[in-house]
Amino acid sequence: MQGYLALILHAHLPFVRHPEFPKFLEENWLFEAIIESYIPLLNVMEGWDRDGMDARLTMTLSPTLCSMLRDPLLQDRFERHLDELIDLAGKEVYRTHWDKPFFELAEFYQRRLVSIRDTYRRHGRDLVGAFASLQDKGKLEIITTAATHAVLPLLASHPASIRAQVLVARDHYRSCFGRDPRGIWLPECAYAEGIEAVLQEANIRWFVIDTHGVLHAHPRPRYGVFAPIFTPNGIAAFGRDLDSARQVWSRHEGYPGDARYRDFYRDVGFDLDFDYVQPHLPASHLRGFTGIKYYRITGPSPEKQVYVRNLALQAAAEHAQDFLSARMGQIARLAGIMDRPPLIVSPYDAELFGHWWYEGPEFLDYFVRKAGYDQNVFALITPEEYLRRHPSNQVARPSASSWGEEGYWRVWLNETNEWIYPHLHVAQERMTSLARRFGGSDGLMRRALNQAGRELLLAQSSDWPFILRTGTSPEYARKRVRDHLVRFHRLHDQLNAGAVDEQWLSRIEQRDNVFPDIDCRYWA
Repeated sequence: MQGYLALILHAHLPFVRHPEFPKFLEENWLFEAIIESYIPLLNVMEGWDRDGMDARLTMTLSPTLCSMLRDPLLQDRFERHLDELIDLAGKEVYRTHWDKPFFELAEFYQRRLVSIRDTYRRHGRDLVGAFASLQDKGKLEIITTAATHAVLPLLASHPASIRAQVLVARDHYRSCFGRDPRGIWLPECAYAEGIEAVLQEANIRWFVIDTHGVLHAHPRPRYGVFAPIFTPNGIAAFGRDLDSARQVWSRHEGYPGDARYRDFYRDVGFDLDFDYVQPHLPASHLRGFTGIKYYRITGPSPEKQVYVRNLALQAAAEHAQDFLSARMGQIARLAGIMDRPPLIVSPYDAELFGHWWYEGPEFLDYFVRKAGYDQNVFALITPEEYLRRHPSNQVARPSASSWGEEGYWRVWLNETNEWIYPHLHVAQERMTSLARRFGGSDGLMRRALNQAGRELLLAQSSDWPFILRTGTSPEYARKRVRDHLVRFHRLHDQLNAGAVDEQWLSRIEQRDNVFPDIDCRYWA
């Protein structure tokens, strides 16, 4: 083998759980991701294990995502949602009986949804445990991210908040997987000097950053992004490869834009009569996505052609072969000029595979199988395994960076969301004051202090400023930030007054029930 390829999938969703409502639209973010990404990816990985393949994959399972996947309320709601979609698919089989192309697709969706339900029940509704079993077999490396996916450089004025985000995530990983995480996905690949000190305290060995974070390191890295660098305290930084990213992510060059693939936006939830689809919608008063889609991308025209599953799978196989050939050529060229085996690091959002790019799991399956059987230029590897094989690397200080617009966290700090950070700053200082004053308390006071920590963590999530920037659900994001901060300040006032409202505290503990074993002393 002349080199290595590390595929890293980042699975994360914000903590969205609303027991105060019987049905809540934004909870559908989780349900869609389970149906279209997480279970299809799990099936692909289990297929590699079943066939005895020596496949290697790295995957983030964020603390908030794991919390939702393990939550009994959300598990019940997901099963109910899935049953409703299976019923809708059955209605579609009947409705399209005399229209063969649509009838075949309706049958396909019905079979696929039933299969998803079977997989979910076969694992006892425990998808976290299903992925953990693959890690225990050595087929998958699961890493963590910050507790609520906060952009850590934007918390730099309050180091205790960075510490809490990392250490709470580490503790939560232990509760899910029975071990400590060795790697971390820095949220939004956002790095600034000093973060590695907290990673060292958490005994984390490596992290992922965007390309320019490594290329602009000091001193300049000898191997570019094709080998990790060590920060001065010995934590490894792996940089993203631009060529492999462009082939998948690029709006103009990326594979998901092929005309044969399924169109994301044309959905029966919008196309069919409202009364017909209403019982199956994520919010009964609004149109929304059901996942049953009959059209392919076709082109920029609003006129779309019917989706043909076999043609889409053929496209996925062709693109997997093209991706394989490109990586083989890239690694062969690099091996000719480097004095060590080159490493290509290819990180992607996991939800791209299946949710946004419906055929993404099949593409990944085809590629990994081709890489395992059809070439001997590179081996699939995880970053942790690479460090075991190559423990000596150049020491350099990475550059402040992130991925996204302009590469320096502009997506999460701009004119649409800058109002958040002064409020966070006040709450963060207050949290440290509370932790120092009441950190040794127990009973009701300790419960209130822990809940204050939860509310602050949830307010710090990078998802809310991201949504405000993109404008997808801005009112919901704005409300979430405000609600968590209002609850935090009310807890702050009650703690300082020595008069905690236990009935109200119990209600918000039941609502925002993430991180049950949180240690408020991390803020002290």
